[in-house]
Amino acid sequence: MKWEMVKLGELCTIFGGGTPDRAKPGYWGGSIPWVTVKDFKSNTIDSAQESITELGLKNSASNLVKAGTIIVPTRMALGKAAVCTIDIAINQDLKSIYINNKNKLDRDYLLHFLISNSSYFESRGKGATVKGITLDVLREIPIPLPPLATQKRIAEILDKADALRQKDQALLRKYDELAQAVFVDMFGDPVRNEKGWEVGSIRDIALEVKYGTSSPAQKAGKFPYLRMNNLTYSGDWDFKDLKFISLPENEKEKYVLKNHDLVFNRTNSKELVGKTAVYQGHEEMVIAGYLIRVRFTDKGNPFFVSGFLNSKFGKSILLNMCKSIIGMANINAQELQDIQIPIPPMSIQNEYERRLKSIKMNKKVVEKSKNHSESLFQALLQKAFTGELVP
Repeated sequence: MKWEMVKLGELCTIFGGGTPDRAKPGYWGGSIPWVTVKDFKSNTIDSAQESITELGLKNSASNLVKAGTIIVPTRMALGKAAVCTIDIAINQDLKSIYINNKNKLDRDYLLHFLISNSSYFESRGKGATVKGITLDVLREIPIPLPPLATQKRIAEILDKADALRQKDQALLRKYDELAQAVFVDMFGDPVRNEKGWEVGSIRDIALEVKYGTSSPAQKAGKFPYLRMNNLTYSGDWDFKDLKFISLPENEKEKYVLKNHDLVFNRTNSKELVGKTAVYQGHEEMVIAGYLIRVRFTDKGNPFFVSGFLNSKFGKSILLNMCKSIIGMANINAQELQDIQIPIPPMSIQNEYERRLKSIKMNKKVVEKSKNHSESLFQALLQKAFTGELVP
């Protein structure tokens, strides 16, 4: 069935956001949730990791976005889309989309259409390390426009399929929260250090700290080539989009991971610098130059250090210490080693590793269910805007 095609910019008005001056405390910690790409956990946004004040909103390029509005990233996380369920402010990497005529375009239909075009947005992204799209790319995307009743029916079918995957995603987030709770229960607040642990620096327990290679990926490379997108914000690995690289034999020891190596993302956007995970496996994988590999002495368990850096306390430390350079932020190897950290006895650090691995085993079961529900949703999504799903 052939439907009319209309450009997004003809149907909607698009607004951007901004970041209040971080040097002014009066702009931060207020009642207005301030959303960035790190808050895109699903296709709804009901909270934010940071907030700003009315004064911060007034004195920045950010705008107040009303509940029920579609939000899309135009830098990093390209292809994602969500509806905010509360009034929010957004940063400069996001855009809010307001439908001009709701009798012509259904919001939920548009949301699913934008999600279905994730690969298109990703392919149009420009940038050496962090991809972004222009407003023109967003405005020019053509939207198939069936009658409003058909739009609503398509959205209803997709909503039901989406509910299954959202349920699995919510359960995965619960496991991430449980991992955080276990860390706090075992080690307390690292700032107050109420359990009286010895305090030192990562340098005190690190055996070796190495940068990855700056060599580019190769089409016929021998080794999987890990980049910053292969690390998740919650401290896990995502191996779906792997590049490959070959290395001379004499360089392998410098760049190849070993089981239990900690990997730290030193360069990213300010909000994402410091993504940290522990490599578990024996397949030889190479890390890119904006990652750091850390191996530890018998006083440091990599899972404990990763848990510390991925905790809310660790994230706060990383956010405050990273330096921004031309839109990117960085924490170098020396600065990473200077981070102050409690150093509990190894028996307790090892017990944390055991508990964490138990949580991650249960999480893998849910991830399999999520993969199935995701496949179902994607199959329906591919048919939805061609006339195949609803005649």
